[in-house]
Amino acid sequence: MKKILLTIFLLFNLNNNAHSLVEVDITRGNLEPLPIAISPLYVEPGSSDVKQEGKIIKDVGAEISKLIETNLKRSGLFNPLKKESFVQKPDIAHAKPRFEDWRLIKAQALVTGKVTVTEDKLRAEFRLWDVVAAKEMVALAFSTTPKNWRRVGHIISDKIYQRLTGEEGYFDTRIIYVSETGEKTQRFKKLAIMDQDGANVKYLTLGNELVLTPRFSPTNQLVTYLSYFRNLPRVYLLDIETGVQEVVGDFPGMTFAPRFSPDGNKIIMSFAKDGNSDIYTMDLNTRVVEKITDHTSIDTSPSYSPDGKYICFNSDRSGLQQIYVMRSDGSNVKRITFGKGLYGTPVWSPRGDLIAFTKVHKSRFYIGVMRPDGTGERLLTENYYQEAPSWSPNGRVLIFYRETKSDDQGKGFSAKLWSIDLTGYNERLIETETDGSDPSWSSLLSK
Repeated sequence: MKKILLTIFLLFNLNNNAHSLVEVDITRGNLEPLPIAISPLYVEPGSSDVKQEGKIIKDVGAEISKLIETNLKRSGLFNPLKKESFVQKPDIAHAKPRFEDWRLIKAQALVTGKVTVTEDKLRAEFRLWDVVAAKEMVALAFSTTPKNWRRVGHIISDKIYQRLTGEEGYFDTRIIYVSETGEKTQRFKKLAIMDQDGANVKYLTLGNELVLTPRFSPTNQLVTYLSYFRNLPRVYLLDIETGVQEVVGDFPGMTFAPRFSPDGNKIIMSFAKDGNSDIYTMDLNTRVVEKITDHTSIDTSPSYSPDGKYICFNSDRSGLQQIYVMRSDGSNVKRITFGKGLYGTPVWSPRGDLIAFTKVHKSRFYIGVMRPDGTGERLLTENYYQEAPSWSPNGRVLIFYRETKSDDQGKGFSAKLWSIDLTGYNERLIETETDGSDPSWSSLLSK
């Protein structure tokens, strides 16, 4: 999977007024989505069709517009208005919107743009307008190859999201997960990667060996995951751009959930040695393994804080499985969960302000968040079985997987990927070609 190069540059003189009347308050829960009009991107006369994987896209401007619309709608923060209500044509609107026409349909923000396509180049311009104040908010242009038109749509979506919410977006990202097929008692599992909206699925392993817990490196190029070779656990590194796979190490006992350190130089994991499970790190440059915890109880599922100074993990050292936080050298261990139930799979938010977790109480599974000191616990979603939350790069959305209960004949089992907003609203099924589990969200590709 080769790197995609996009040229991004300012278009015209921006009126980036910080006191614009249009903004989205994302700190609230069940808010009213912002009405936004997304005009089809006008395709310049003489532009070529886009050819991609045997398909011909006649109107790439309309397709980019649809992609932006879908992204913003799925965020739960925006209400894209129906195009049938638009009065102005795309080419005229992009040059000079008649704001009174857009106010008539209750639009508060407006997106316009145009596209020029040749055989080997696609140039896209877009503008974001404040309809209420009748002012331009953002104007940018992008240049890339025609086959990368979806990336253009995702990046424009991120720019709109960032300008109207004040936070970075998460649309130009990928998700790696375990693709599952077959009956519950005999599942075939392969590593799969896709765009955050489910498009461009690629399978990275053949399914000959059991694979578990894939996790992105901070650079998005490497993935670490656990696999079983002849029933022995191995931790692998996979370069998703070149396809080169490397064994990090063979471990004699059960190994759990490898993750990268924030700088990408280490892998942290737990594995059982001499009948006891502790947390270890491995330096990827020297391959030196360091033991971080040394306790008679089970310590597992470690996750670094974004600054690399702390580690959260779960342990049964108090008698029941709870979440603990310690310094990255293993010192100053503190228990942070004291609620009813069992706590597991903690993962630190990329913003550093929260830890997501799975909680089991009275045979129900919850996905929740809390502050790093254990205060402010909030349970976002409840189900029969769900676990393994992973954060979007802006710390606003969680992705996780959920299993449905089998019927009396053992049929009907499924595992699906879901997402939910940090506020506990906008819970959504993420469509995948097969069942899926153990998702991990990449950082922004265009950052």
